[in-house]
Amino acid sequence: MSDHALQRFLSTPRIAYFSMEIALHAEIPTYAGGLGVLAGDVMRSAADLALPMVAVSLVSRRGYFTQAIEPPGRQVERPAEWRPEDRAQPLDAKIAVTLGGRDVWVRGWLHVIEGHMGGQVPIVLLDSDLAENGAEDRHLTESLYGGADEYRLKQEALLGIGGVRMLAALGFRVWQFHLNEGHSALLALELLRRHARPEAELRGDDSPYDVPRVRALCNFTTHTPVEAGHDQFDYGLVSRVLGDYFELDALKELAGAERLNMTRLALNLSEYVNGVAERHAEVSSKMFPGYRVHAVTNGVHPFTWTCASFRVLYDRHLPRWCHEPDLLVRVDQIADDEIWQAHREAKFALIERVRIATGLALDPERPILGFARRMTAYKRPELLFSDLDRLRAIARRFPFQVVIAGKAHPRDEGGKRLIERLHGFARELGDAVPVAFLPGYDMNLALVMVSGADVWLNTPQPPLEASGTSGMKAALNGVPNLSVLDGWWVEGCIEGVTGWGIGEEQSDARADHATVLYSKLESHVLPLYQSDRAGWVKVMKGAIGKNASFFNSHRMMRRYATEAYLR
Repeated sequence: MSDHALQRFLSTPRIAYFSMEIALHAEIPTYAGGLGVLAGDVMRSAADLALPMVAVSLVSRRGYFTQAIEPPGRQVERPAEWRPEDRAQPLDAKIAVTLGGRDVWVRGWLHVIEGHMGGQVPIVLLDSDLAENGAEDRHLTESLYGGADEYRLKQEALLGIGGVRMLAALGFRVWQFHLNEGHSALLALELLRRHARPEAELRGDDSPYDVPRVRALCNFTTHTPVEAGHDQFDYGLVSRVLGDYFELDALKELAGAERLNMTRLALNLSEYVNGVAERHAEVSSKMFPGYRVHAVTNGVHPFTWTCASFRVLYDRHLPRWCHEPDLLVRVDQIADDEIWQAHREAKFALIERVRIATGLALDPERPILGFARRMTAYKRPELLFSDLDRLRAIARRFPFQVVIAGKAHPRDEGGKRLIERLHGFARELGDAVPVAFLPGYDMNLALVMVSGADVWLNTPQPPLEASGTSGMKAALNGVPNLSVLDGWWVEGCIEGVTGWGIGEEQSDARADHATVLYSKLESHVLPLYQSDRAGWVKVMKGAIGKNASFFNSHRMMRRYATEAYLR
């Protein structure tokens, strides 16, 4: 059965997309956050556009984690396990990767993503939980981003080296590789070994490795604008884990003299390199001088991230919008009342979700500010609460509400403290500004929030937001952004038309951002919502027609196809 399921994908040469995490479905916890959701949207758009792709990731049987909140606001992590056999088909092929002097055997699971227009793309999930392996090695593909450096290096070796071997064993013909972040960079070493020049062709000090040939096969997308965020491993550890897999001096030339830097390895062995927004490409070029970094701004999958009421609305007025989301520029032909009614349905769904989860009854007539993303310091989720007296004063004139969600990494104590502080702010504000924190942030909750909020808030510390995609999802549902000018919003913000910017593009001062945030709320956003329905719907249409029509994964994948894969 597995052979039959796979055969239809083997006749066409494919682009192999490697990602440590990938959001296949809300109930399949093989993703932690934005990187994985983007990977899922890449493959969903590939299915819709009939792009010949195959994705490779780890099975992550124990997933990331399910979040619960205990008094007084402490995050608690609970297992998020899933059974691959419930959502995927076992594949017959097995490959081995030597790690720590032992052969670690890996099998694959096939999950197929089906587009809404009938297209399909295969996802191969790597699994080391086999009887051939010892207990330690059986756990290597179990937990997403789990363990210390040795565990992470072994995971990345299985993803990169094992992924290339698995695709070959299954019979895939790959004509391009796409590395989604540096986790899979070891795949390029496997390609160097596979395309090594025969000894008879070498002369003098010639390298056996055909670097130009491998570079021509590889594309690399970097997502991290902070040096500390790039995976690096001590060469002593590398030697213990990989042994003599790759000649150490040659590896140091490619990945850095002091430590194995996965990003530098990917940069040196990829012909096409891109950042995920125009500003992020500029930051990356400064971080890694000497490399040409293109800009392909991220996008989100149109059908997945549009709520039911807006799907119906777009289907009625803008047929084919799912395949050609640039048709959303014609949103002005939709009556204001229809836009508002579609939003009201989404808003009531969010209000009901809040009631069930927290017991808090939000007022449907008051605007809701939405904020949902990974809880970590640079995202600054507490910026809105910098001056509680000022918030109370604003709310007396223009009553509003706040809904928040987001997970902190299990080892990020600072992020966990932020969640506790947010609960503390909610208690202090009380009825003056109702604040709800929704636990268990996942794809399902994200859609409810980005469609049900009235304003989407994003307050990162520039220039640390590489792109950000939650605001793009909000735009698909007619929700304007109120955001710091960083990441994609530098490109998407047309002041007062698609939403509102916080601060100047080059400003990174916290005090400035808090001051401007309060000023924009009090002088522009809330008065418009309260007193000018037509003016507000005009901004909603601006978000749809000028942001959602462009910042989608169909446009993103068409650019990758023409600029990277077909170069």
